[in-house]
Amino acid sequence: MRRFILFPLITLSIFGCAVTQGSYKRPARVLPEEHKPYSVNGVPYYPLPRNEGFVQEGMASWYGGEFHRKKTASGEIFNMYDKTAAHKTLPLGTHVMVKNLSNLREVVVRINDRGPFVKGRIIDLSYAAAKDIGLIHPGVTKVRVVALSKELGTAQLGDTYRPLVEARDFDRGMFTVQVGAFEIEDNARRLVERLRVIFDDVTITPYTPCDGKTLYRVRVTTSKGLTEASRIVRKLEYLGFSDTFVVGL
Repeated sequence: MRRFILFPLITLSIFGCAVTQGSYKRPARVLPEEHKPYSVNGVPYYPLPRNEGFVQEGMASWYGGEFHRKKTASGEIFNMYDKTAAHKTLPLGTHVMVKNLSNLREVVVRINDRGPFVKGRIIDLSYAAAKDIGLIHPGVTKVRVVALSKELGTAQLGDTYRPLVEARDFDRGMFTVQVGAFEIEDNARRLVERLRVIFDDVTITPYTPCDGKTLYRVRVTTSKGLTEASRIVRKLEYLGFSDTFVVGL
């Protein structure tokens, strides 16, 4: 494990300041020792404090055999026996802790796909991950999703060492808003014409899932932050478009 010796002024990092030391350039922060780590392939990951990290509650589902060995949004081949998941907005490659709120069982998964594209669902787990938290039989259950940050080493504060982790801003990135998805392209085009009265940036994105039926997804705007994308969702809902949601690019 790498260690970073921090000088006294750097102790301000415990309150959220960025840390750089030696060749290390990415933003980092020191965590209190009581934060529970989760180990993934021998690497410790920590949940950031709630007001700095990403915490979401909602319904989870799972997917398996129908998508096994198909390509995911990250370009990886989906393996239903790996502990992975699909999420609409979190950066691909992010590790998250998923807790089944009905039985308090937990699993750590890596986001490597996009979805679920069903209103009200926040995450789609692989078969292996769903099995770990007892999701296979009910199919859908309420969960809490907490984004985790990778341990980079330890920082010396006085006579103690504290975990040094990536300080990630999950509000930043590229996002779009999906308004609808249609099997008939002409229906998608009609919606596009309605939306172009309001938005300059409206696109149709064809998507062919495993059942072979092409869906034409209508999306509006490209935002550089989740807050701005969420504002577009609220605007669309006010205008009567009730099935909109944010998608990470």
